[in-house]
Amino acid sequence: MLTMKDIVRDPDPVLRKKASEITDIDEETISQLEEMREYLINSQNPETAEKYGLRPGVGIAAPQIGLDKRMLAIYVENEEGEAEYDYMLINPKVKSHSVTETYLPGGEGCLSIDEEYEGLVHRYQRVRITATTIDGKPIEIKAKGYLAVILQHELDHLDGILFYDHIDKDFPNDPKIGAKPLE
Repeated sequence: MLTMKDIVRDPDPVLRKKASEITDIDEETISQLEEMREYLINSQNPETAEKYGLRPGVGIAAPQIGLDKRMLAIYVENEEGEAEYDYMLINPKVKSHSVTETYLPGGEGCLSIDEEYEGLVHRYQRVRITATTIDGKPIEIKAKGYLAVILQHELDHLDGILFYDHIDKDFPNDPKIGAKPLE
C-alpha cells in the first residue's frame, strides 16, 4: 500500500524529468498503476486517510512515486461515494483541446508539493485524451470541467511540469480574459 512516505516531494529532480513511454505493459507496470489508484481511493476515505496519514488526492502520476513511466491514475467519487471518474492510463496524450480556458477559483494543490502556492492555474476547458488501458486497449476520453483540469495536471507531471509553473508571477490571482471559473 502506498502512503505519503512513497510520494516524491518537490524539489526532487525526478519531478522535473519527462517520463519515458511504456513499451511493454508487464505485470509490474500493471501492479504499480493499480497501487497508484488504490492510494487515491484510500486517500478519499476519511477513516483510512486518517489512519495512514494520507493527503487526499484525485490524481497521481508515476513520477510522483519515483517511476520513470508515462502513466497516471485518476479516481474521483461523487456525493454518494461511488466512482465518478476512474482511470488508469498508460502513455496518455492530448489529442485536442478547446480554445476556452477554465481554472479552479481556489487554485490547485499537489501531493508532491507541501507548500501552498497562491494563484490561478489556467487550463483548457475541454480536452480529448488518447491512452492505453492496463488491458492494452486504446481509449479516448473527452473531458470537460473538473476532469479536464485533473487530466491536464497529471499529464503535466509526465512532462516535468508542476502546477505552479502556470501561475502568472506578476498577477497570480487575475483570471485570463475569457477564462471561466470552474464551478
